[in-house]
Amino acid sequence: MNLLAKLIVIFWILSFLFNYLTDVDPNYIDPTLILSPPDIDNWFGRDDYGRPIFFRLVEGFHNSIEIIFFVTFFTSVIGITLGTLAGYFGGKFDAFISFIINLFMSFPGILLAIAFAAMLPAGKLNLIIALSVGGWVGYARLARGQTLLIKNYDFINAAESMGCSHSWKIIRHILPALRTPLIVEGTYAIAGLIIAEASLSFLGLGIPAPDASWGAMMRDSVSYLLVSPHYSILVGASIMSLVYSINFIGDYLHKYWDIKES
Repeated sequence: MNLLAKLIVIFWILSFLFNYLTDVDPNYIDPTLILSPPDIDNWFGRDDYGRPIFFRLVEGFHNSIEIIFFVTFFTSVIGITLGTLAGYFGGKFDAFISFIINLFMSFPGILLAIAFAAMLPAGKLNLIIALSVGGWVGYARLARGQTLLIKNYDFINAAESMGCSHSWKIIRHILPALRTPLIVEGTYAIAGLIIAEASLSFLGLGIPAPDASWGAMMRDSVSYLLVSPHYSILVGASIMSLVYSINFIGDYLHKYWDIKES
């Protein structure tokens, strides 16, 4: 795996552990240090309220990972279940699920999330709901397409000839065969969720203040771009670095399993 991607992941993990062990309040305001540049005491400087940017970035990382974990869990379970059942049983159920998938795919995912986030009060739970509304579609589409191919393989026909039930064939044979493409799909989906969560917070539809969010921090930093460029640069670099590392992990897994299966 790329060394830079490894270092980025290690950096955020160590930063989170350091913040947990030191227990520094990321919302502590020091009016005398407003927009102060990075120095020995304040590694990333201070924001427009005099709060430590580094520890707020770490808290924002924690909030983003927490939201993305639940969104990924719910969307993957719903999408894989619906897609697998639709591809396996076919018929009217498959036609209905395919119609729903195409209907959701006709709307840009971020606009759908913005629409639902705007209708719900700001908060983590509602942000999870807004991001989950259309997030299951990619998993469902991939699972359905792969199931349509796998259900005609010889080992599935052999299991059917031995009298195995539908649930046995799906759980013991089809789902394990879907593991590789779905894990790769999941890594790319996580990278997209990081940007989507930051975008919603940038628009004021994400995590409410004073809790830290990378999108909200980016929104606040824009007003001081010329006065304190370090603020926006560090927030933007944080978002970019995490998305880059996750995308690279997805590419690595894709190539790894391609070589392993060839």
